[in-house]
Amino acid sequence: MNANKVAPRHRFGVVSFLNTLPLIDGLEGLADLQLKPAVPSDLIRLLMSGQVEVALCSIVDYQLAPEPLKIVPAGLLGCDGSTMTVRLFSQTPLERITRIHCDTDSHTSVMLLRVLLHERHGIQPELVEFDARRHRTGAGEDVQWPQAMLLIGDKVVTDSTPAIRYPYQLDLGAEWKELTGLPFVFATWLARRETDASAIGAVLDRQRRHNKERIEDMLARQAPQHGWPVDLARAYVCEMLRFDWTDQMVCGVERFFALAHSMGLMVENRPLLFERV
Repeated sequence: MNANKVAPRHRFGVVSFLNTLPLIDGLEGLADLQLKPAVPSDLIRLLMSGQVEVALCSIVDYQLAPEPLKIVPAGLLGCDGSTMTVRLFSQTPLERITRIHCDTDSHTSVMLLRVLLHERHGIQPELVEFDARRHRTGAGEDVQWPQAMLLIGDKVVTDSTPAIRYPYQLDLGAEWKELTGLPFVFATWLARRETDASAIGAVLDRQRRHNKERIEDMLARQAPQHGWPVDLARAYVCEMLRFDWTDQMVCGVERFFALAHSMGLMVENRPLLFERV
């Protein structure tokens, strides 16, 4: 053991999907930082247990966490229309769906699905947890294909389901835009209220701005490592996704929380609190 090794000053909970690269790429090279990767749905546990100071959590965890949190506005993962990687696959028309297997990797996408099916399509099917990574769709002939399933993340592209099996599909970002005319926020940096996250937020904000200037080189280097064709990754990250907080993004989050609260999906609707960065 190296006695001179200095403990990291800041610990971040991050997601290792392609779509988070504009927010986190390069952070691993900073000497006083430690990154703890996890799937989106597990990051709130790391935050609440004190294993990380700031985490790139699902936006619904702002409302569902056991204690009030605050948003560190140094970037977000959102869209203003189609997302490509948050998608409902169904073997039957929507009105005939009775059960949906939902990817356990994300809390926000599951709640968004409930809101959209209720508000746009007037249905409330049963939702069951589905470990899509373990299931490995397309891995062989013995795969048991659910009637309908919600998938998120790189696996939607890199381990895609056969279109012939799922002729009915919904992109949740596009559906939200049709419903509200607003962008949608899937995840953002969250911290506990007592944490002074201003310095951490400044680091994150600086890295996000730096990554924006080198996005082409970053994708050319990283997309193949995530199993993405570079051209498709460029269209996805540069054209479909959004990473900056704007007034419209705030309106989108508030509208989503209001709808979810009105449906009884959240016990309370906490007002948004932002850390100064």
